[in-house]
Amino acid sequence: MWGLVVPLHFKLLSAVPPLQILAYRIVWSSLFALGLIVFARQVRQLTDALVFSRRLALLCLSAGLIGVNWLVYIWAVNNGHLVQTSLGYFINPLINVALGVLFLRERLHPAQVVACGLAGAGVLLLAVSSGEMPWVALTLALSFGVYGLVRKTVPVSPLIGFSIESLLLTPLALGYLGLTLLQGSTIAFQGDWSLDFLLVLTGLSTAAPLIWFAAAARRLKLSTIGLLQYLAPTGQLALGVLVYGEAFGWVEALAFAAIWAALAIYSVTALRSAHHPTAHPKQA
Repeated sequence: MWGLVVPLHFKLLSAVPPLQILAYRIVWSSLFALGLIVFARQVRQLTDALVFSRRLALLCLSAGLIGVNWLVYIWAVNNGHLVQTSLGYFINPLINVALGVLFLRERLHPAQVVACGLAGAGVLLLAVSSGEMPWVALTLALSFGVYGLVRKTVPVSPLIGFSIESLLLTPLALGYLGLTLLQGSTIAFQGDWSLDFLLVLTGLSTAAPLIWFAAAARRLKLSTIGLLQYLAPTGQLALGVLVYGEAFGWVEALAFAAIWAALAIYSVTALRSAHHPTAHPKQA
């Protein structure tokens, strides 16, 4: 979903400004999630979770993080930066590793430390060659990495958590859409029914993979989640270069090679540790 379906979906919406896509994405995601909650008979769980508490405060934080992630991703896809989005999601597993070390006291093997250094070198190479930091990639990686950390620590089911995040963002989305309507700058629901249908579908294409991700975040180590996220950036990179003709020269190849090498080192180490549990570094 994240590697192929979602970027293709947003490419088809390139006629709509990113902020409007984001606003409709939030609104339709909320309606889709609420429909699932009613169907699953979890309305009581939703109302209980909306009571002000530390849990709700953390969901406010995760809602802000995912809102930033969505906006940057939509803008990048529709402005010819699919390669950068793929870079961000290739970096993301290693961001998860760093966050696990910093906040969850997960320890690394020496080879995994080398892997993180290699990935950092790849990002630095891109920054030096272009004269600026790859801010799209770094924003996507950091916002989604911290989002995963927050969701891992919130004691709430994936569907309830996603629903609350969407509901928290919905007033802002509706306010913005109302403003575009008053200004006459709204593009949706102006007679192009195919465009309108694609906007409605953002609820499904947003909610489904994110609920799946939240379910995984509650069950797995952050480092394991990272290993399962390689398919998405691979699909995005292939789409950007092979389908949409984005630039991918020798500098990008070297940077990606460093990051892929880092991921390979980390993956092999993690797999070996899984087969030899006694070799795991002790948790602090």
